[in-house]
Amino acid sequence: MNIHEYQAKKLFAENGVPVPEGYLATSGIEAEFAMRRLGSKVAVVKAQVHAGGRGKAGGVKLVRSSDEAGEVATKMIGMRLVTPQTGAEGKLVRKVYIEAGTEIAKEYYLALTVDRETANVAIMFSTEGGMDIEEVAAKTPDKIVTVTVDPTIGLRSYQIRDITYGAKLPPEEAKELGAFIEKLYKVFVKYDCSLVEINPLVVTKQGKMIALDAKVNFDDNALYRHKDIEVLRDLSEEDSREIDASKYGLNYIGLDGNIGCMVNGAGLAMATMDIIKLHGGKPANFLDVGGGATKEMVTNAFKIILADPKVLAVFVNIFGGIMRCDVIADGIISAAKEIGIKLPVVVRLEGTNVEMGRKMLEESGLKLISANGMEDGAQKVVEAARSSRK
Repeated sequence: MNIHEYQAKKLFAENGVPVPEGYLATSGIEAEFAMRRLGSKVAVVKAQVHAGGRGKAGGVKLVRSSDEAGEVATKMIGMRLVTPQTGAEGKLVRKVYIEAGTEIAKEYYLALTVDRETANVAIMFSTEGGMDIEEVAAKTPDKIVTVTVDPTIGLRSYQIRDITYGAKLPPEEAKELGAFIEKLYKVFVKYDCSLVEINPLVVTKQGKMIALDAKVNFDDNALYRHKDIEVLRDLSEEDSREIDASKYGLNYIGLDGNIGCMVNGAGLAMATMDIIKLHGGKPANFLDVGGGATKEMVTNAFKIILADPKVLAVFVNIFGGIMRCDVIADGIISAAKEIGIKLPVVVRLEGTNVEMGRKMLEESGLKLISANGMEDGAQKVVEAARSSRK
């Protein structure tokens, strides 16, 4: 789960992580009041959307008066901000954050994330703040210092020294960064975060380190422990299909292709998308119904897939271990009766109760395309999508 910058900074402040003073505004008038409340000669108006690259897209503006803050906020609220992370459709700006200006001496990059290979927390620091970290990694990888922390042991002072020495920071900045990382690590662990990123982390002309930006993601599987965090979720920033899927216990991510995928198991789902691409097709989604899907879950999965107007064909790829093939078949039949399936549907079933599932589909009267294996299914669904386009 993602949250907005203003929410992340509030969380930081509550846990002792230094941030500039700022206030949320949903209109030009509120932005004017926020600027006056700051009592600052210079402030920054920041669009609050779940996407990076806001500055380059016109979503971050410097202002020098309350009137200017109101004017900029009025123009910004209601615009569609297009960044590399939003796609061509952009994100609708519904609110802005008015933040006190900061006298910046240096800009750094700091992030904590989960290293899934080692099951540790990776801490990444770079002196190249303000830039896309991917660009830094590609052009000057030596500028990124990374250490991994075993969460069962916790952060140790020698690991902080590894970062500050590796980055060749002067003693005073090294001390400031060490204290900053300690606080940020506590936030990461306390709230079961999957990512905490600050870009830029700035050193002010007064020698203090401040989080000038804040991006925080949480592990969805741990939200039951953090009801205070769960309420911060902004549904207007999420794909409506993904919201519906979460209600039904489905794992769904919308993509830009035209072949709908319904699969059980994340690994098989990714392999299915890969083999569709291999045969010249483009997946429209990632959808994992899980190992314990019910007839209702499968029916709702079909509804979500078919709600995407770009979908021209559907590939049902099920390997029944825990998931029974007859349950999948029952769900397909139920969805066809309830909402009607007019698009070509390619079905590959293997595993538990596969003969029963196949028989149910054969006797259903539905016009389904049977596949003998993943590759056969991928070839058939790609061809079906091409035929539907014609």
